[in-house]
Amino acid sequence: MPEGNLYTRNEKLVPRPIEKELKDSYISYAMSVIVGRALPDVRDGLKPVHRRILYAMRELGLEHNKAYKKCARITGEVLGKYHPHGDMAVYDSLVRMAQDFSMRYPLIDGQGNFGSVDGDSPAAMRYTEARLEELAEVMLEDIDKETVSFRPNFDETLLEPTVLPAKVPNLLINGSSGIAVGMATNMPPHNLNEVVDAIVKVIDEPEVAIKELIKIIKGPDFPSGGTICGRDGIVEAYRTGRGKLKIRAKASIEAQKNGKEAIIVTEIPYQVNKANLIKAIAQLVQDKKIDGISDIRDESDKDGMRIVVDLKRGENAQVVLNQLYAHTQMEETFGIIMLALMDSRPQVLNLKQILVAYIDHRKNIIVRRTTYDLNKAQARAHILEGLKIAISALDAIIKTIRAAKNPAEAKEQLIAKFKLTPAQAQAILEMQLQRLTALEREKLEEEYLGLIKKIEFYKSILASEEKVLGIIKEEILDLKKRFGDERRTEIVGDVEQIDIEDLIAEEDMVITISHAGYIKRQPVSAYRKQNRGGKGVTAAEAKEDDFLEGLFIASTHEHILFFTDRGRLHWLKVYDIPESGRYAKGKPVVNVLQLEQGEKVSAFIPVKEFDDRFLVMCTRQGTIKKTELKAFANSRRGGIIAITLEKGDELIEAALTDGRQELLLATKKGIAVRFSEKQVREMGRSAKGVRGVRLEKGDEVIAMEVAQPKTMILTVTAEGVGKRSEVSDYRLINRGGKGVINIKITEKGNEVVGVKSVSDDDEIMVMTQAGMAVRCAVSGIRVSGRNTQGVRVIRLDPKDRVTAIAKVVAAKEEQVKEETTRTTNDE
Repeated sequence: MPEGNLYTRNEKLVPRPIEKELKDSYISYAMSVIVGRALPDVRDGLKPVHRRILYAMRELGLEHNKAYKKCARITGEVLGKYHPHGDMAVYDSLVRMAQDFSMRYPLIDGQGNFGSVDGDSPAAMRYTEARLEELAEVMLEDIDKETVSFRPNFDETLLEPTVLPAKVPNLLINGSSGIAVGMATNMPPHNLNEVVDAIVKVIDEPEVAIKELIKIIKGPDFPSGGTICGRDGIVEAYRTGRGKLKIRAKASIEAQKNGKEAIIVTEIPYQVNKANLIKAIAQLVQDKKIDGISDIRDESDKDGMRIVVDLKRGENAQVVLNQLYAHTQMEETFGIIMLALMDSRPQVLNLKQILVAYIDHRKNIIVRRTTYDLNKAQARAHILEGLKIAISALDAIIKTIRAAKNPAEAKEQLIAKFKLTPAQAQAILEMQLQRLTALEREKLEEEYLGLIKKIEFYKSILASEEKVLGIIKEEILDLKKRFGDERRTEIVGDVEQIDIEDLIAEEDMVITISHAGYIKRQPVSAYRKQNRGGKGVTAAEAKEDDFLEGLFIASTHEHILFFTDRGRLHWLKVYDIPESGRYAKGKPVVNVLQLEQGEKVSAFIPVKEFDDRFLVMCTRQGTIKKTELKAFANSRRGGIIAITLEKGDELIEAALTDGRQELLLATKKGIAVRFSEKQVREMGRSAKGVRGVRLEKGDEVIAMEVAQPKTMILTVTAEGVGKRSEVSDYRLINRGGKGVINIKITEKGNEVVGVKSVSDDDEIMVMTQAGMAVRCAVSGIRVSGRNTQGVRVIRLDPKDRVTAIAKVVAAKEEQVKEETTRTTNDE
């Protein structure tokens, strides 16, 4: 039986390792994508699909001054003759070449709906029409003079150009973008005037340095305008072929009739969808990530773009504008990769290499064009020489032709008798009798003399590279005169130095934070508008189940440090806290900070400056850590690590100290440990910390307090029992000890729920599991020894339990005055 099965019989099988087959096949595919689809040629700046579209439109006779044709007709022509891929691949490429917001200098003149900067899709190809722009005709000029090579199309029935003559430096003026296999190109568009001047400079001074060319080509020039911030990215891209640009929308601030201000956006970064940008701004306002915007609307029309962002009264427009730059596509980064095909190989090119490649291409085109014109002129001159011979011996020529039996014999007789070439003899046979008149003989002579001059001119061009370069200059300068325009994209210095803080007036603010996590700020002046003897001003109207847990005075330029239960620190400027009215509850802290899912704020500390003080932190499992405040000076938007936690542990408290304080840790089983802060060594920002208290099984730390000499330690249990004890009752022991009894717990299941350092003037809020909240004065709770049970603080229903206690801040004008005095004394 012959080898092989039914499907491989009579076939030759070659065993091959699959990894080698995959490697070779993938390389072939990659090179096909790189060379035949995704990357532009450095000479004409076009990918194959764009080149085929332009050539097919020329073959259809779609010049800029002729009638439009349906895009479906053009797409079919390209598909059937040159580009056997999907019709949308061709139509999408055609559409892009017609969009004035995508191409700096469009190559196709479209009629109909070709999409918009709002991201609207173009109409179907059966509805739209197109023809070539005049600039595209210049790209194709001289293609019929054997200036470029042709190759067979996909079915080898036609020929297509491998490159266009490209009198226009299209790669630079229109740019290109494409993703190949393992590489990508992202070439920005440029201004034609600047590119022409740079080409002339390279022709005149071949050794010119790139830094001199950068003075001429100042940077990319996008069709959508905008502003490029900084020149470092431009210089790097032009020098190495890679760089990054920061592009901003062009915006101005206008005063409105109602006394408010508005931000007017007239230009947006390249390739940014205007409709999506407006939606993004509206979403930021809805999510309250940007305050100060009252309305946004699009007033764009045929005269240009105009996005109006109305601001609330009293808002700093420059601050809001900077927030829009930071959070939306009004500021974008454009990564330049100047990758193109040179000699059929992908190469990352610098600016001068691209200019030199264009000049070399044009030199080749002009030499081939001139050679073609020279051959045509010489061939015509040769014919005219034969005609001159015929006229000089007219009677003999006529006699010879009349005597011949047929045209072939007449041609042979003419060649033999008058020493003519076959081409000359054929031209004499085809000559019209009217050419024998005196006037026609004179024209013949004039044409011949003119051809002799042209031949000499063409030969002089081919013999002189200087003349070739002169023609390139002449033609490129004519392009500048015909198609050049002013720069659209402005280039300014680096704007990173602009600091929002410099735009905000420094003034004292009252910051309030409620137990439910609402935060707001108000000017201190809001508390000083009453006459002497008034009843006082309320700082906030909290909900029934909410109350103020923090109130302090801080300048708009100061910071608030927020510590979360996951050991992270979030750094917030006071001016970033939303300003609210007297009766507003404020904004949830979770909406101001970038917290993770389920993450909660466990402590907050106002900080004027990051000096030599320390931050002390405590975790639920009894770990304590001390770190220099300076270590937290540099923050990130998503927060930074304040302490590295063990699995299952969480940060419960943080305090600011001078390094010489005493700390008290209290546990839920009624144990407390008091020790000197000096026993906690200073650690790095992301360290884990050291043991603060040795916990019994099932116990955990519920509070950390800085133990001041003249304060009391208030302890409350889940059963509603509480007591106050002198700090001195808790003897100083070493850090990490088991501690002493804080409160005597007799009932099973009872535990400590809160410990606070208090004075006689304080008030506390006791919260229960059933949602009860009782506010009581600390002075009403009896002072008793450390190892006692305490007294009833709140009467509970049989199944209810206390869940937490908190110190209540007096939110009246007197409290603000007290805080102001305290802040002044600290300074």
